[in-house]
Amino acid sequence: MKKVMAALTGSMALLSLSFVGCAKKAEEVKPLEVIIAHNQTSLENPYSHAAAKFKEVAEQVSGGKIHVTVHNGTLGENENELIEKLDMGALNFCVASPGFMTAIGVPEVDLFSLPYLFDSFDHWQKCLDGEFGNSLKEVVLKKTNNKYRIVGYWTSSVRDYYGKKPIKSPADLKGMTIRTQTSPVQVAFWKACGAIPTNIAWGELYQALQQGVVDSAENDYTNFYLKEHHKTPNGHYVCETHHDYTTRLFLTNGDFYDKLTAEQKGWIDQACAAATKEDRDVTMKMFDESKQKVIADGAVVTENKDMDIAAFKAIAVPIQDEFAQKNNLTQYLDMVRNAAK
Repeated sequence: MKKVMAALTGSMALLSLSFVGCAKKAEEVKPLEVIIAHNQTSLENPYSHAAAKFKEVAEQVSGGKIHVTVHNGTLGENENELIEKLDMGALNFCVASPGFMTAIGVPEVDLFSLPYLFDSFDHWQKCLDGEFGNSLKEVVLKKTNNKYRIVGYWTSSVRDYYGKKPIKSPADLKGMTIRTQTSPVQVAFWKACGAIPTNIAWGELYQALQQGVVDSAENDYTNFYLKEHHKTPNGHYVCETHHDYTTRLFLTNGDFYDKLTAEQKGWIDQACAAATKEDRDVTMKMFDESKQKVIADGAVVTENKDMDIAAFKAIAVPIQDEFAQKNNLTQYLDMVRNAAK
């Protein structure tokens, strides 16, 4: 009997150790859960394509050791909500316009609001992937005490005028109301062009254009095409001012990133690079596609080459200089201008 009990005790001990080993092994292979979110609900939006690419690459290169959940506008359509959730750890990666950082003590990013800061997509990419972009990453990380780490520069294309009549120069805007971004430098620019900047919520803009509440607006082809603004009486004429090659920040929480292992950081870095490339590639592709769809719908387009861009830039450059001098940002403005040479 003693021998039987000893054998049973030994077997139970081995079984117990086996269960413990299995539990530890299960715990070891439990994937890192990562949440990525943006504020666009359309799956056709470049953000959605880029977020899907992030998930695909992160899970693939990690061999399943990272599991990514994507939220396409389901965690909040307001970017401020996403930033709050990033702060709280309710998500790990998000896309946001740079403007919010000005309010938290990083005025450098407001450079992105300057009209005609970039001359082309090539100029934009050269700056963001070079000295200018790298410098801003360091500034943001330092000034936010490691709270926000820029892991990629995304874009939502280039913004153009669209309104109730065609324009070719600033003089054509005199007395017209225009729905634009609330950035002080953007407002100053449109006022200097003779227009009357107006603050209307994006979700209410279609109705405002339809009913004549506002004479015009400005945004990129894909965004106003998806909202059908070009089908309204006051969105019928599209004029390629190309005044804003937009920058969006692909962000993670610095503390979250720092807690990753070196191996995990490598996987995440690969996913971030792939997602950033996807955003840019899809944006460029959709620019052409959306433009053709807008034209097919009957909108009248004035090409960039037919616009008096020099007249618009003559208004924008002094605004750039004044802003840079006032905020001690001349060195960053010079980086951008030098990259265009």
